[in-house]
Amino acid sequence: MRPIPRMARGDAGAFEYFRQDEAARPRVTAGTDLAGEAFVTPAWCVLMARYNAWQNDVAVTAAGGLDAAARQADRGVFFGSISRTFSHLLWGDLIWLSRFDGGAPPGGGISGSGDFCTDWEAFRVLRSETDLRVRGWAGGLTADALKGNLDWYSGALKVQMSRPLGLCIAHFFNHQTHHRGQIHAMLTMAGAVTCDSDLFAMPGRDAS
Repeated sequence: MRPIPRMARGDAGAFEYFRQDEAARPRVTAGTDLAGEAFVTPAWCVLMARYNAWQNDVAVTAAGGLDAAARQADRGVFFGSISRTFSHLLWGDLIWLSRFDGGAPPGGGISGSGDFCTDWEAFRVLRSETDLRVRGWAGGLTADALKGNLDWYSGALKVQMSRPLGLCIAHFFNHQTHHRGQIHAMLTMAGAVTCDSDLFAMPGRDAS
């Protein structure tokens, strides 16, 4: 199997690998750990939604202590700056939520997601509202609702997709953690003070 090409920042063409090799890659089938059905449960989704809201609040609060220039400085990550990475993550959450709960998608594509929400105060409000929406969606899930596939058209891959819903939900929460890791590193570089990101350190009865 040939190696996955490294994606240059903003290089949408790197997704060509996934389109060309779709038939050759191992298939993910329902009922396996990879499909998500073995570990994605309603309780796990609720826990991850709480973790998402907690860590977003921590990161946004820390970033709010920086000036606009520090938030917008290019620090060499995929989307460049703290602000643009926050914006992409919010856009990503909204596009996946639209597939999960039927809400309106945010519009645009990945290439423009770093500039989806450029006003800091507007971002803070929308980020908080979105985290409440994630928690509400997760809180309404049942075991039966997690069965089966999710069907959608991927603007990134330019193909119709069908994947186990549990796998898509696992990706949703993993994507959040991935980009918040980048944000945490940039906040540290900028001298901002953050706090624990360990799941077991989350306040509340569900983190133990």
